[in-house]
Amino acid sequence: MTISSSLNAGVAGLNANATRLATISDNIANSGTYGYKRADAEFQSMVITQQSGSGTYSAGGVRATSSRMIDERGALVGTSNALDIAVSERGMLPVATAVSLQNGSEAVEMLMTTTGSFRPDADGTLRTESGLVLLGWPANADGSIPPMPRDTVSGLKPVTINANQQAGDPTTAMKLGVNLPATSAVLGAPGATEPLAVEYFGNLGTSETLDITFAPTGVADNEWTMVIKDSAQAGATIGEYTLTFDDTRGAGGTLSSVATVSGGAYTVADGTLALTVGSGTAAGPLTMTIGRVGDPNGLTQLSDSFAPTSITKDGSSVGNLTAVEIDENGYINATYDTGFTRRLYQIPLVDVPNLNGLDTLNNQTFQISPDSGSFFLWDAGDGPTGAVVGYAREGSTTDVAAELTALIQTQRAYSSNAKVIQTVDEMLQETTNIKR
Repeated sequence: MTISSSLNAGVAGLNANATRLATISDNIANSGTYGYKRADAEFQSMVITQQSGSGTYSAGGVRATSSRMIDERGALVGTSNALDIAVSERGMLPVATAVSLQNGSEAVEMLMTTTGSFRPDADGTLRTESGLVLLGWPANADGSIPPMPRDTVSGLKPVTINANQQAGDPTTAMKLGVNLPATSAVLGAPGATEPLAVEYFGNLGTSETLDITFAPTGVADNEWTMVIKDSAQAGATIGEYTLTFDDTRGAGGTLSSVATVSGGAYTVADGTLALTVGSGTAAGPLTMTIGRVGDPNGLTQLSDSFAPTSITKDGSSVGNLTAVEIDENGYINATYDTGFTRRLYQIPLVDVPNLNGLDTLNNQTFQISPDSGSFFLWDAGDGPTGAVVGYAREGSTTDVAAELTALIQTQRAYSSNAKVIQTVDEMLQETTNIKR
């Protein structure tokens, strides 16, 4: 009977609009929630009568389906916490619940979120107030990230930062800019030997010294002997070289040749010496740049004064941790009070073929489902993923003005469906009265 189908359609309309009202109320309630993804309700008609011109029509009604618009992105909001993290464009941060990690299971149950305010707990593990722990790939001691599997979570570990940690940065490269007095390198009448001490830092953070002497040979003009001794090897000589300088008008005062007497070889292409400094298992390579042939920025021989014009080196002494930040590539870097920085972790970005197919969980987290497809761990900025942004949170995707407009529309639609039910009830009452 068509009148009963009208009643059923009205009830279906009430249920559908109630579902839409629920999504609107959830969206408005979370308009200030960081990382919240707007819920949406869509209506689909149900058709019972398919024959046109039949003379009768049975109302099928409507049904509502709700979905979470996970692929929408909220505006980024700046903060003052370096480990407030958001993702620009596509990609999600891998996280896990603190409870699941405390169970001692070796397999990490990975969840995903687009933003989080992470701070170290009592153990130094980065987590949010809601208990989400940030996951990442640990770096090697030298700051490099080893190859990791991209389609499993086996390489992901909780990011842990020890606030009291110390670190040193050994010296691996040094550049000497020194001027030698031309008046001392004279055939048969050599001048005085010129000493120079340069500090470097060993593998264990110790301060060591390279004692360098420049002595005119006296057997030829513009010729010097450079001897390098290492304090870490009890003053042993680690390199001896014969330096000859050019005295022509075009290149006067620059190196014309370097002959290796002992120690590491001189590389003509880049003007470097390959030295081995330190002792025992702590010994390591050090590249010392003295300048290419004809280069005025390395060792020179001009005028009558000895002057170290420019001495630069990398490395630093042992320092205390002062700050931890994340860059756009997802690398978590620690900065020490000596100015040294070290890479600690890399945070990959998770992506799936169908973002809106993810299962939605509490605390703005999402989980893989059959509808989402399998995940892949990308380096930030590679493939379809965007950049990682520190000092930022992603805002809610709720547009309050649009939700209020939808609220008014839903209220009117609900009232209209209620009016249909009321009208059907009155018509049925009239039918009953006919019998009387």
